[in-house]
Amino acid sequence: MLLMLALLAALSWQCSTTPDGTTIKGTISNAQNMQVYIDQVIIGKASNIVGKADISPSGKFEAQFPEGLVAGVYNLRIGAQRINFVLNGKEKIVEFEGDLNRMPNYDFKVSGSPDSETYAQVMRALIAQQYQADDISRFVDTVANPILGAFVAFRTLGNSPQLMPIQQKAQQNLAAAMPNSEMATEYANYLQFAEAQYYSQRANELIQVGQPAPDIKLANPNGKEYALSDLKGKVVLLDFWASWCGPCRRENPNVVEVYKRYKDKGFTVFSVSLDGLDSRTASRLNSQTELTEMMKNSKQRWVEAIKQDGLIWEYHVSDLKKWESFPATMYGVNSIPRTFLIDREGKIAALNLRGASDIEAELKKLL
Repeated sequence: MLLMLALLAALSWQCSTTPDGTTIKGTISNAQNMQVYIDQVIIGKASNIVGKADISPSGKFEAQFPEGLVAGVYNLRIGAQRINFVLNGKEKIVEFEGDLNRMPNYDFKVSGSPDSETYAQVMRALIAQQYQADDISRFVDTVANPILGAFVAFRTLGNSPQLMPIQQKAQQNLAAAMPNSEMATEYANYLQFAEAQYYSQRANELIQVGQPAPDIKLANPNGKEYALSDLKGKVVLLDFWASWCGPCRRENPNVVEVYKRYKDKGFTVFSVSLDGLDSRTASRLNSQTELTEMMKNSKQRWVEAIKQDGLIWEYHVSDLKKWESFPATMYGVNSIPRTFLIDREGKIAALNLRGASDIEAELKKLL
C-alpha cells in the first residue's frame, strides 16, 4: 500500500512538473530588467507578436504558451537585437543561454529544439563564410523539416536570379509538406514578386528598338498554344490589353482597322490579355471552388471582349495572371494598352504605338 502511494505521488509530481503547451525560457546576460518578445515570422509578411516576458535582474525569462506554438519560424527579440529560431510544433521547453551583445552572431546555446540548434549552426557557418550556394542547395534537399529548409534559403540567398532555383525548390518542398499553408503561399508570392522585379529590370535592357523580341508562348481561350516566334517572316503588332481596360477597348477599333487593311500584306496582331487573377487576390478567396468560378468568369469576359470588339485575328493568348502575367513582366508592361511593333526578322521596330495613323506610319516602313 505504501509502495503504491509512493508511486502515485511520484506520478503526480511528474505530471505537475511536466509543462502543458510550450515554454520559451532562458538566461541572457546584459539584458537585465528588459523585455523579451516572441514573434511569429511569415516570409514576405510583417512579424506577428505572439508573446512576451520580463527579464529578471539575473537575466532570466520565461514565456508560457499553454496552447503550444505551431510549427514555424519565430523571432526572439530583446531591444534592438533579434535572432530566429525554428520549431517543429512538438517542443515542450526551448531554452536559450547567451550574451545579448553576441546573439546577432548566433553565439549562444539553445536546447529543446533540434531545428533551432541546426538553424543556429547554419547561421554561424554562414557568418564564418564556411557555406556556399551549393551547401545551401544540399541542405534544402536533405533537411527533414521543410520550414527550416525554406527559411535558410530565404535568409541566405536573397533575390539573386541565379540562385532562384534553389529557393523555388525549397518552396516546392514546403508546399508539398504543408499544402495551402500561409507560409508556403506567402513564400511563393515572395518568389514570384522577386522574379517579376528581376525581369522588369531586365526589360529595360532587352526591350529596345533593334533588339530581338523575347519569345512568348501561351495558350488561347481553347487551350491551343501560340508562340510569337512562329510568326517570324511577318510584321507583328504585339498588343497587351485586357477586357477590363477602358482605354484598351477604345483603342481596339484602331488596331482592327489597320489589321483589315494590311492582313494580306504580311501583317498580323499577337494579343496578350492581362485578364485573370493575381496571386494575392487568389490567396484571399475562401475555397478552390470560389477560385475556379472567378477564373472562369474572368476568362469568359476575355472571350466576350474579343467577340464584341471584332478582334478577328487568331493570336489571342493569356496566362490569366493579370499584372503578374509573365510576358507583361518580361516586356516591362506596367500600363495598358501597350504595343510593340516587331519586324519580319523578329526584332523590335517601334514601341507604344497608339491610333491607326501611328501604327500605319511605322508599318509602311516595314512592309
